[in-house]
Amino acid sequence: MPNPTDAEARTGPVATPTGKGLRGGSVGLLAAVTLGLSSVAPAYSIAVTLGFVTLIVGDLAPAALLLGFVPILLTAFAFRELNREMPDCGTTFVWTTRAFGPIAGWLTGGWVPQMATLIAMTALSQVGATYLLQLLGLHSLASSSAAVTITAVVLLAAVTSIAYRGLHLAASVQYVLLGLQLAALLGFGAAAFARDGAATPSLAWLNPFAFGDLGSFAEAVLLCLFIYWGWDALITANEETRDGDRVAGQAAVISTLVLLGTYLFTAFAAISFAGTDATGTGLGNPDNAADILSTLAPPVLGAAPAKAMELAVCVSATAALLTCLVGSSRGTLSMAGHGALPRAFARIHPRHRTPAFGTLFFGAAAASLLVLLRLVSADFLGDAILCIGLLIACYYGTTALACVWYFRGRLRDSPRDLLLRGILPLLGGLTMLAAFARSAHDMYDPAYGSTSFHGIGGVFLLGAGAIATGILALLTARARLHRFFRDGRTTVAELTVTED
Repeated sequence: MPNPTDAEARTGPVATPTGKGLRGGSVGLLAAVTLGLSSVAPAYSIAVTLGFVTLIVGDLAPAALLLGFVPILLTAFAFRELNREMPDCGTTFVWTTRAFGPIAGWLTGGWVPQMATLIAMTALSQVGATYLLQLLGLHSLASSSAAVTITAVVLLAAVTSIAYRGLHLAASVQYVLLGLQLAALLGFGAAAFARDGAATPSLAWLNPFAFGDLGSFAEAVLLCLFIYWGWDALITANEETRDGDRVAGQAAVISTLVLLGTYLFTAFAAISFAGTDATGTGLGNPDNAADILSTLAPPVLGAAPAKAMELAVCVSATAALLTCLVGSSRGTLSMAGHGALPRAFARIHPRHRTPAFGTLFFGAAAASLLVLLRLVSADFLGDAILCIGLLIACYYGTTALACVWYFRGRLRDSPRDLLLRGILPLLGGLTMLAAFARSAHDMYDPAYGSTSFHGIGGVFLLGAGAIATGILALLTARARLHRFFRDGRTTVAELTVTED
């Protein structure tokens, strides 16, 4: 028997590249779950969402969090089943193409999630930069648009370099970043419950039948959908995950359950301590809604420990930014490998085994979009962030329905198949598409968001505009990428990428 190399003696056998050139077996279940949780940015998401949910439904915010989780879990089952059948880093692009054909796959499975991620990256880089400057005591720079934008671009460059060097390094960094977030949220919750005067949590806060009207219920649940978005990024690492066809799907379900527990714990703690009053530190105070944790951290933890919460939100945004880069570059790698994008996106770094061009492209694109939106208007950037919900509901719903349609001939094979591949994904898909319709209706109102144009809400125009731009891009791609659009239903499972 040959002697193992030094590398094998330290870390086990060197993982072999997959068909697309990625390094297989780079991460296990724990790393996959970590990537999924990090991409959601739990500290940042709950900080900027809980206050707005409480403004709408008061102490029923935990109930809204629970109800918003239901379609996410149903969709996660669809992702798990499709990943078992077709473990490809292109995920929803591949699955939607196999179910509904190349046009639907390219637009709703490729373009829409990539646009949602790109817009989210502009927001995450800006939030991370603002909190970083505040942590460094540079408050005057933190209030300067130019300084925040420059810092955000530097932050994007830093995380792009990490993503460029490989998934194993990215996962190692994420362990630290996610650990800081969860520790800060756990410490905040425990301290809030222990404070004198904190109310005893009530199960009535979880009552899904206590909402006063359908409008407030729908609006609150739609907000909650946003804070769970992003866990599917972990599945884009399925070709680099050990037993990726099985482990990536398990990680998707586990990460969503961990998110639910984290959010409910934090929401119960915040409401117990501060209540839902519209004055002072109450969660019903509109002045606190944009970042409820920064408002509550000093009275709960004290002035010095409250800095840990600022650090958690900064780290949360940075960690999500890193995972966005990992997921987006692998999505475009798969699209290029199947002939749906130019072959430049299929370039793999010879040593790091990462999608080199795709990683650099998305880092540069996010920086360019951030600068462009900042030059147009700060309000315009805020509305761009709000439109992400429309894109999320679109591609999550389509993917869930793709699961039902793809497995339609096998739903009678067993009760398990009927439930997990049929009934649950169907309910999740219909709920997501209903959320899409409701979001579009609400966003059309010129009062929704900060901008409007000729009586139409700016958020609606941005969301619908992103999809409309995708249609124009689809027409261009269809004219140039004949093979994919001619027989994409079959070639999507057959093509591989050769390393440049």
